Amino acid sequence: MIKQAIIPLAGQGTRLLPLSSVFAKELLPINGKPGIEYIIDECIDAGIKKIIFIISKKKKIIKDYFYNDKFYLRVIKKKKDPRIIKEYKKILKYKKMIKFVYQNKPLGTGHAVLKTQKYIKDKYFLMLLPDDLIIKHNCSKSIIKIHKKYKSSVMASMNVNKKNVSRWGIYKLEKKIDKNNFFINAVIEKPSIKQTPSNKAVIGRYILPKEIFSILQKQKPGIGGEIHITDAIQSLIKQNKKFIAHNFKGKYLDCGTMHGYIKSSMEISKL
Repeated sequence: MIKQAIIPLAGQGTRLLPLSSVFAKELLPINGKPGIEYIIDECIDAGIKKIIFIISKKKKIIKDYFYNDKFYLRVIKKKKDPRIIKEYKKILKYKKMIKFVYQNKPLGTGHAVLKTQKYIKDKYFLMLLPDDLIIKHNCSKSIIKIHKKYKSSVMASMNVNKKNVSRWGIYKLEKKIDKNNFFINAVIEKPSIKQTPSNKAVIGRYILPKEIFSILQKQKPGIGGEIHITDAIQSLIKQNKKFIAHNFKGKYLDCGTMHGYIKSSMEISKL
């Protein structure tokens, strides 16, 4: 069973400036609820018991959000508002699940993952990228189901416009399993239109093997001087480790851009 999840949250959020200059983008409200809570709820619904948040000192506000007990207790004592009591109980529930680790230099998602090494106990773990919201269907639950069936690493997949492939990690297909799943034999980080092997992009839900840590320890920086998780995955594929790409059923929302953030609120308000 997949019981642990990691969520990288140390990014600077430049695509959401100026909002992210003073506030962690993951706490920005989406239809009245902090974006990170949608990700936590997805984890809980998928059976996750422990979540590791990777933050930086500049984003300590995320930890403060879950450790503001004195404020809540003072307000509850004064007002006894049922809504506030309910919110505080929810945050207490979240806090019991969450551990914080720090990535203070922006050296890439792979570097962030490596910071969690000593806390990962099982052979596989779940990773979620908070900018990627998937609504109407629990993607994490779906990839965990595929992992159980094939005893393999699994990543979410979505068809993207070929003109935009340079924004994504892109799969090279190996073998089709069924209409929603296929084995891959490569992941290429941000290829050019001419170099792209397909239009199937990596979306921010991964089940990864614990062996990836030994790869990340030795991995050299890639595009942009960062250590990319896709490069580590590619190294594992070269070692004949199986990876499945899963076409998820939910609706994808990119809440990491200003346009996507506004659209996310509008879409979620319709649910």
